[in-house]
Amino acid sequence: MSPTDDSGDALAPPAPGDDRPLLHVRGLTKSFGANTVLHGVDFEVRRGEVVALIGPSGSGKTTVLRSLNGLETPEAGVLSFEGGPEIDFAKPVTKGDRLALRDRSAMVFQHHNLFPHRTVLQNVIEGPVYAHKVPKAEAIARAEALLERVGLSEKRDAYPFELSGGQQQRVGIVRALALQPSLLLFDEPTSALDSELVGEVLLVLKELAEEGWTMVIVTHELAFARQVADEVLFFDDGVILERGAPKDLFTAPKNERTRRFIDRILRPFDG
Repeated sequence: MSPTDDSGDALAPPAPGDDRPLLHVRGLTKSFGANTVLHGVDFEVRRGEVVALIGPSGSGKTTVLRSLNGLETPEAGVLSFEGGPEIDFAKPVTKGDRLALRDRSAMVFQHHNLFPHRTVLQNVIEGPVYAHKVPKAEAIARAEALLERVGLSEKRDAYPFELSGGQQQRVGIVRALALQPSLLLFDEPTSALDSELVGEVLLVLKELAEEGWTMVIVTHELAFARQVADEVLFFDDGVILERGAPKDLFTAPKNERTRRFIDRILRPFDG
């Protein structure tokens, strides 16, 4: 797996394989105490595909994302990447299982989660150097190329407190890309930003989609999801209530609950 093309472009996505799904999720079930937040969730993601998870708060979207990255442990279900790993959550999940998931995926959080005492460059090279044992010089070269691509090369030596929220989130995206993942996971990447900063982050995500990165995005930006996603999954109360191509799901949803949600978000002033 290498996200560099023949020209050494550090922001190029992993080369596409055949048409088999990169990721299978089957029967994912998760509870917190007496509250079941996922009820047997099934979906798949193909290489180069963008899948958007939408739905009301508390519907299970973020729990799915965290399960894909090994941050949550479901009680049941099977998660398998093409070429491995395959994890059956009905069996004990080992540290090696979690590390295998994190070798295949990288997550961008709502609130950036940058190390405040480290510079932008230090934040970006942390994972490649210490988790993936990439030589430091190589990690720095990769980080500098990525920072240049998202317009932040001049901020390499700045600390997070010196950046705007949008810049911090772009550093978070670069930090994920520097790990050379097969799958990028985004958890409401614009929800913590002021409205004027949302566009700069969405532009980066749109460019990544156009370049062929495989992504699963939890988002409340439905207009953005309609523009970039290949498939949209509408979650409600821990299940996928409806799924489909954006042109179908956003214009003619089959489920009344889906229609009400979309109308409330996209057309709040109609009528």
